[in-house]
Amino acid sequence: SGVAWNESHHCRLLAGLVPDQFQMCRRNLEVMHSIVRAARQTKSVCQKTFTDMRWNCSSIQRAPSFGPDLLKGTRESAFVYALAAAAVTHSIAQACTSGELPLCSCGSVPSEVPGPDFRWGGCGDNLRYGLQLGTAFADSPLKSSKLGTQALKAMNLHNNAVGRQVLSDSLDTKCKCHGVSGSCSVKTCWKGLPNLDEIAFDLKSKYLAAIKVTHRLIGPRKQLIPKEMDVRPVKETDLVYLNNSPDYCTPNLHLGSLGTQDRQCNKTSVGSDSCNLMCCGRGYNAYTEEVVERCHCKYHWCCYVVCKKCRRKVERYVCK
Repeated sequence: SGVAWNESHHCRLLAGLVPDQFQMCRRNLEVMHSIVRAARQTKSVCQKTFTDMRWNCSSIQRAPSFGPDLLKGTRESAFVYALAAAAVTHSIAQACTSGELPLCSCGSVPSEVPGPDFRWGGCGDNLRYGLQLGTAFADSPLKSSKLGTQALKAMNLHNNAVGRQVLSDSLDTKCKCHGVSGSCSVKTCWKGLPNLDEIAFDLKSKYLAAIKVTHRLIGPRKQLIPKEMDVRPVKETDLVYLNNSPDYCTPNLHLGSLGTQDRQCNKTSVGSDSCNLMCCGRGYNAYTEEVVERCHCKYHWCCYVVCKKCRRKVERYVCK
């Protein structure tokens, strides 16, 4: 992330690039800051989104050298590919808006007619340019003849497209008010993207409802169809996976499971972060921790707040 990205030989610093990505890097050096930022965001947002589940996205830490659970067509790899594809498009689209990239600028003015109380203006996120470059970068490894089976490539390409579709559907109208004394007599509006956290939240719902598929010849070409006969056909907005995941309860390096021993759990929860589910029925240990917090805060005219520091003991629970 500290690289200047002003010399084509810098592209050799990135591990795991396929030839098409390497050539894209050399031709579009100015975009690489956005792509590196997207990779970093994918890691942090994935771990934040799954902090309350047995699989907490720790297997993404060694990317691009994924752990076994992300190489075998699991629902976890479906989520990671979709999020990464959305992240790179998101990062490039917003880099256009902020003026980071010389070859693009604000998104085009929406074709829909503005309402009586607002006008189009501002600088919208350039989703079109983000999709163009983001798709080229994210999909090119999956079109390489050497990497993985045809079924796995088809799965990952499908899930990449789902990530970008969720991002495209999230493009929303954002406005700023103008008027005397802060009134909102006139609004300037543009189309903007939400934070990547919101995209990840939507993709997590799709992860939980992901469909197990097989790659089978239907008519003239192979397609991804549900493994079970009684499941509805796969939609363009469904995440899909080929193989079942490990249970993530106990360590198994061959399967890519780190287990949940020493993971923090919530004694009062009934959700996925509950001590019963997180610890897989093994039980948990309790310990007391002292935390320091701001307290007794007072507002002083004008204009600052002074707080004291209070210490209190909290009980934590970790899986056996």
